[in-house]
Amino acid sequence: RTCISSFRRPDFSSTLPAAKLSGNYLTSIMARREATQRGLDEAILLDHQGHVAEGSGENIFVVKKGAIVTPPLDAVLPGLTRDAVFELAHFHKIPIEERTITRNHLYDADEVFFSGTAAEITPIREIDGYAIGTGKAGPVALRIAGTYEKSVRGQVPEFKHWLTPV
Repeated sequence: RTCISSFRRPDFSSTLPAAKLSGNYLTSIMARREATQRGLDEAILLDHQGHVAEGSGENIFVVKKGAIVTPPLDAVLPGLTRDAVFELAHFHKIPIEERTITRNHLYDADEVFFSGTAAEITPIREIDGYAIGTGKAGPVALRIAGTYEKSVRGQVPEFKHWLTPV
């Protein structure tokens, strides 16, 4: 369960928001704190123009009519798990593209999910009190999550390049 945060993702012209510097995480910490104080699990941040950017520590994906959309890299931190979602979508022949996402796109989505190192692939069932799709994890997110989980455990040969044997 998530909410749109009152905190905004820092503008790329304001500092070096693509750098993984500790000060850049303050906004995300405040957004997450705001969500948890409201009894929710996570926050979604908008960019300086009011478009959907990302979660407090995750990239975000919207599914509509079987196709995946995610904000472009000029609005979000690049992520390895984000890249993995692109590879997995291509593997499953699911259309995926980067484009601007509005709050209305979230509310009207069939599915919404996060990706991230800690989140892995996490379906979102509610945003601002609105059920997303059926209010349960959708088939696209579940398919991506299932293949991701098997891949990071070395069970999908096509994604062995993700792993470093130890």
